[in-house]
Amino acid sequence: MFLAAIATPLVASPPLLAQEKQEKDADLTEQAPALPPAPVADQRPHQVTLHGRTLSDPWHWLRDPGYPEVDDADILDYVRQENAYFDAAMKPHAKLVETLFQEMKGRIKEADASVPQKDGDWLYWVEFEEGAEYKKWYRKPASGAGESALILDEVAMAEGKEYFRLSDVSISPDGRLMAYAVDDNGSERFEVRFKDLTTGAALPDVIPGTLSSLVWTAGNDAILYGLANENWRTDNVRLHRLGTPVAEDKLLYKEPDIGFGVGIGKTAADNYIVIATGDNETSEVYLLPAGDPEAKMQLVSARRKGREYSVDEREGTLYILTNDDHPNFRVATASLAAPGEWTTLIPGSDHSYITDLAIFRDYFVLETREDGLDQVDVRRYDAPLTPGRIRFPEATYVAGLGDNPEYHQDKLRLDYESMITPDTVYDYDVATGTLETLKVQEIPSGYDASQYITEWVNLPSRDGKTMIPASLVYRKGTKRDGSAPMHLYAYGSYGYRVAPGFSTTRLSLVDRGMIYGIAHVRGGDDMGRAWYLAGKTTERQNTFDDFIDVAKGLIAKGYTRAGRISIEGRSAGGQVMGVVYNEAPELWGAVLAGVPFVDVINTMVDETLPLTPGEWPEWGNPITDKAAFDYMLSYSPYDNVAAKAYPPMLVSAGLNDPRVTYWEPAKWVAKLRNVRTNDSLLLLRTNMGAGHAGKSGRWGALHEDAEEYAFVLTQLGVED
Repeated sequence: MFLAAIATPLVASPPLLAQEKQEKDADLTEQAPALPPAPVADQRPHQVTLHGRTLSDPWHWLRDPGYPEVDDADILDYVRQENAYFDAAMKPHAKLVETLFQEMKGRIKEADASVPQKDGDWLYWVEFEEGAEYKKWYRKPASGAGESALILDEVAMAEGKEYFRLSDVSISPDGRLMAYAVDDNGSERFEVRFKDLTTGAALPDVIPGTLSSLVWTAGNDAILYGLANENWRTDNVRLHRLGTPVAEDKLLYKEPDIGFGVGIGKTAADNYIVIATGDNETSEVYLLPAGDPEAKMQLVSARRKGREYSVDEREGTLYILTNDDHPNFRVATASLAAPGEWTTLIPGSDHSYITDLAIFRDYFVLETREDGLDQVDVRRYDAPLTPGRIRFPEATYVAGLGDNPEYHQDKLRLDYESMITPDTVYDYDVATGTLETLKVQEIPSGYDASQYITEWVNLPSRDGKTMIPASLVYRKGTKRDGSAPMHLYAYGSYGYRVAPGFSTTRLSLVDRGMIYGIAHVRGGDDMGRAWYLAGKTTERQNTFDDFIDVAKGLIAKGYTRAGRISIEGRSAGGQVMGVVYNEAPELWGAVLAGVPFVDVINTMVDETLPLTPGEWPEWGNPITDKAAFDYMLSYSPYDNVAAKAYPPMLVSAGLNDPRVTYWEPAKWVAKLRNVRTNDSLLLLRTNMGAGHAGKSGRWGALHEDAEEYAFVLTQLGVED
């Protein structure tokens, strides 16, 4: 539910006339093998009654009662039938898929490395080798007096596995030991392992079933971690001392509220371990001395519904980022002796939304957003109200702090990009205020930014008061007469912003004459915290309306026309796709719905699912609140499928997905096949060995992108 063949760029072909397109489609139909009948899922009676309303769900059986184990023969047979149907539908386009894949792959530097960064006595970096799906992790002495050493080999660990994901990699304070966590099926239950970096030997300690960051104590002999409970939630913090049985690990914290999740971190100076618990709108933070993790935890301030806060520490003073008196957050300070008594350091502002606070020895950094544009502001402790904004070269961009692991840093590592500027790594000299370019993303097949245009467009919403922004990128020469096809993306939940950054993948659409757009709809925090609040719970319909209004606004401005727009969203963004699929099917020429959260009611009334209780503040609780039930039912994509003509759609799912369970998209597709009045292409692709993020290797994931873009291009009739 929540929450990287070499080809010359192709110019857009003019749209086919209707008769020409019919003739071309007829030719293709004659050449391609006939598509077999689409799978039909059985209907088996099932009903649930809530708040006096009985809902029929004849595809409820697609949920395996043994989940997270999925071994029901009927369910697996149906999912495999859908995968076979997907393969059959895409087989005639195999050449296009391969062309797209080779284009996308040609824009990626296969043998590549990150910029080394100092942490303690070492420089750390990662490398991809030519052709490799996964990374290798290296380090060398920061003094320069020593050789590079391979400390972690993802390639070797992933060998023979359909799925592999490395989660937290954590080095002990003395640099001698490493803890890391792996998942080899996409279920997000990780196994923690340990390695002695001085000898290269694996330690015998293994901790299964974790779902958390890994935080070392100051003594270098123990870590704090959290286990996933039976409902796939992290509600605990445990202490493991190396060399002792995991069964003897000490429980340090247990969260009593089923809606709260627990996270673990460290303050900038490594003096304190931070234990933070909360849901999507409420926080509570505890501190532990890093050198004495079994000491009594110190509560910073007791949870208060609707108040979020985070904490860092410098020289005995706590620095708190909180939304307690302004939705755009303020920075406050407090003493360790009285951590709950907060004094404003940086007040909240209607204009400037503080998205992050980073503490360093000699200065602190505010990451903010103003009118949708990122700002990075370096401030001194003796003059906290004096701005120290870093200036960047473009008018529209994405910028923020990169990897800055040390408490004392003379230079700040920054990441920067725009929709036409590849990812750029800078070091910012705090003393001189100068930017040094360390690395610019290389596009091996060639890229000329001067051939592209990016725009920030404000479009009117139906309420007549709010302007909804959209970020666009397209090739120079693209006509503004409504003929251009468009691909429009959105997310719109949890205050998560879809940043208008760079993508080599999307060039395969843009170079074929498509305009690529991001709709910055309410529900994200693109325009400030209030923008997020205006798209959650009882304001959720704004998100869907915004997306439709952005599309209509772009049509009115001549960027595209109805039926020439492909749309895409994943997870909660997939919910947006589901709603607008129901509400405005005439606008869309093709839809990509990735792991879509579409069975809203059935999911949000099931307390046993991994994320449900923690999601109630975001969506509402339909169990206890009839108004929330009625509101959610009014937009739930699965519950609002109707007898109407729907445009082509490709839906993706992951059999091991703990966030949006596989049966949501499966049930949705089954119902659409049964209820809709037309036979547009409707495909379901389920990863049988992966989870929420799809395939894990860089080439496997890229091939899925190529399949999705081939679907879009063929359904829109965009020719090579």
